[in-house]
Formats: sequence, structure tokens, C-alpha cells
Amino acid sequence: MSKSVLYCRVSSLDQKTDRQRVKEHEFDKVIEDKCSGKIPIFERPEGLKLKLMIDRSLISSISVWQIDRCGRDLRDIINFIHYTTEKKIPVKFISQGLITLDENGNENSIAKMVISILGVVAEMTRIQILENQRQGIELAKLDPNKYLGRKPGSVEDPIKFLSKKRNRQALDLLKNGYKNIEVAKIVGLHPNTITKIKRHL
Repeated sequence: MSKSVLYCRVSSLDQKTDRQRVKEHEFDKVIEDKCSGKIPIFERPEGLKLKLMIDRSLISSISVWQIDRCGRDLRDIINFIHYTTEKKIPVKFISQGLITLDENGNENSIAKMVISILGVVAEMTRIQILENQRQGIELAKLDPNKYLGRKPGSVEDPIKFLSKKRNRQALDLLKNGYKNIEVAKIVGLHPNTITKIKRHL
């Protein structure tokens, strides 16, 4: 029997999806990912399960709170929409009031246009955030009192290292059996950092 699915995503383990779970009792299943939006939806731990359900014809419709929950990269969003459209599965974006297919299973051209525009906005927002971070670091480097960093050759305290937010998240995922490469994608850390965390574990 095909199911209506509500898909939710937040960026980190300590964030909650309450706002996205609008009328969740109306859906047959709720799928939730806690990972970076720059990871394509079908490469996420729960997103992969979503794809398997689609391929096995177990899903009748997918609802998502808003477009950027599917991705921060326009290409990834378009690929997701294209895939679900090919499978004749309507995707509804709740807060934006958009649905990819009409009641006859035909592609909604107006929704497709708006989704493309909003996808560009999501991508530009991500680029702007990264640019602001880069500029902030460059400005901080001009003041040695604000951007000290770690002295070359010094050894970082293991407890301090593991106490960092993303490192803690990675540690939790490793304890739950996730592979290094999966953890790196989910929390957005370099694989070498994950190896170092695992070594401490």
C-alpha cells in the first residue's frame, strides 16, 4: 500500500523539527534527516530510505515544509523534483503552497517555475552565508587578539577537541554505527577530522 510521507530536515542533531511537523498525524510516515542541506537529499541517511521507498512504489505523495529542506543547491533540488515527477509522485511544499503535479498526474508548470526561482534564492542564501563567514575570518585575522588560532606544533587538548559542537555530533553518530564517510557528509567535517575523532573514541 502506498503511503503519504512527510519529509523533515534540520542541519544539526540538537535542532528540532517541530515547526516542520505540521499536522503530522495526517501522514502515514514521517522521515527526518539531521544533516547539512548541501548534501543531496538521496545521499542523506533517511533520504536514501526515501528513495528506496519511491523505487519500490511504496509512496503516493511527499510533503516538505519548504524547498530548502530538499537542498541548498539548485541542481540537487531540480534533480529531486525531476526524479519524483518521473515516478508520478507529487511533492508538496507546505509553507509555499506549491505542488509539483496536478490531480491528473501532470506536471504543474507554474509550480515548476516558482520552485526554480526559490531554489536559486536558497542557493544564493547559502553562498552569502559562506561569504560572510569568510569575510568575518579575514577581518578577525587583522586583529591578532581576536584570531589567535592554535600555535604551530602545539597539541590540542582531547577533551576540548571532542567538546566542539560538530565534533560532539560526529562522536554521537560514530557511536550509533555510522561510517566515517557518512558522518563527514552529515556534520560537514573533513574525513581526516572524523578519523581523529574515531581515534579518540
